[in-house]
Amino acid sequence: MPHHQPPHPRPALLRIPLFRLLAINLAIGACAATILVGGLLWLNPGHLRELIFADRSPGIALALLLASFLITFGSAAMGSAIMAQGRKEDGGKGGGHRWPLAVQEVARRTRAK
Repeated sequence: MPHHQPPHPRPALLRIPLFRLLAINLAIGACAATILVGGLLWLNPGHLRELIFADRSPGIALALLLASFLITFGSAAMGSAIMAQGRKEDGGKGGGHRWPLAVQEVARRTRAK
């Protein structure tokens, strides 16, 4: 009789919700960075593509460009996910007092006179 093994469990880190949230958003940021670098190469603003591929080793330039975009967009996506954790879903008023804008306050005072 063949021995059936259980399906391979998820890695231990992906069981932690916060780490899973960060990993998903890092992947989203990496996809955005890759699309943006591809778009920059396709659109060729300021002859960027020509400048990169005219070099002796264009792979290094592409790797540096992609790595910097990955760091930027990955960290921005992860940071926005972390900051959105405390947001209420019901859309009701929450946290702090809502102070009127100075223009609204002046308009209210002038209408009251």
